[in-house]
Amino acid sequence: MALPMKKSVMKSAMKSMKKAAKPTSMKKTVMKKKAVSKIARGKRAKAAVFLGRKEKTASGHSRSDLMKTKHGRIVTKAKHAQGKKAYAYISAWTEALQKARKELGIKGFCAVNGKTAQGKALYAKTKAIFSA
Repeated sequence: MALPMKKSVMKSAMKSMKKAAKPTSMKKTVMKKKAVSKIARGKRAKAAVFLGRKEKTASGHSRSDLMKTKHGRIVTKAKHAQGKKAYAYISAWTEALQKARKELGIKGFCAVNGKTAQGKALYAKTKAIFSA
């Protein structure tokens, strides 16, 4: 049967164990904060740039390149101009169609040159106004 250790011997043994068990650790350096991106990405990217939350979009457009349309959509000035140019080719037909609908008293949906007599009449009237 083993005899218990003396208290003084036990204390000194525990002290030496404690010192050996705890190695000195170096202090960790604090990490630098991640920089917030100045480039807007995603669906609302143009809105973020337009409102001044970001500097530019992923495609490189800045605040000066953007504008708000009459419907409140934020688009580039170049795209807006392109749309206006594209519409210029069909604007005369649109005006003729509106005039023909008014003259024929058509309200609601009517397929232009569709299967119905009303649709055929609308097309003929529009074409006559457009050609004149």
